[in-house]
Amino acid sequence: MSKARREVRRRQSDFRIDEVASILRREVRRWESPVVTKIAERKRDPFRVLIATVLSLRTKDDCTAAAAERLFRLAQTPSDMLGLDAGTIAETIYPVGFYNTKADNILAICRDLVERFGGQPPDSIEELVTLKGVGRKTANLVMTRGYGKRAICVDTHVHRITNRWGYVSTKSPNETETALREILPKRYWIPINDWLVTYGQNLCAPVSPWCSRCKIRSYCGRVGVTRSR
Repeated sequence: MSKARREVRRRQSDFRIDEVASILRREVRRWESPVVTKIAERKRDPFRVLIATVLSLRTKDDCTAAAAERLFRLAQTPSDMLGLDAGTIAETIYPVGFYNTKADNILAICRDLVERFGGQPPDSIEELVTLKGVGRKTANLVMTRGYGKRAICVDTHVHRITNRWGYVSTKSPNETETALREILPKRYWIPINDWLVTYGQNLCAPVSPWCSRCKIRSYCGRVGVTRSR
């Protein structure tokens, strides 16, 4: 094993994940939960979680919430959604990012759900990622928030912050998911996304994070941080 790899292993074994998790759980109560989590808490419906997550990609939470509410007023099931055309869906979800592409993807997803999966999102990551426009982030979120099953949803915040801590040393969200599956205690698999999305949106920013306000600063390796507040 290389010296660099040994150092990564040492940081992982020394990292006090239980203490950090306890602080995160307490701290994130100060802020709003991610939009998909709020939608799932109102009604645990894998289809709503799936569509809301598709809408949320590269879109701010307040915009996603409003678009999802408008869309679900028109259609609440895959069959209902297939009664709409792409133009109507695009107009309804505007101004989410890439609204025309997302409208096409939503129709393709709903067609697959009806034709291949009996009108319900599948409850496995391997099958979910066969749906158009659905990657591992979306699939994991459907598993955790739609079905309540144990999975790790890794988005840009989870990838950035766990690497910043020095808890993992990875180059992509998919690599981070694989690494976390090996070292993150399973009791944190479902909530880790909510915690770090909220923390990343409000405090642990990509550029110039608020380290002076961070209650977990003493645990953080601050890997890659060149400027902070």
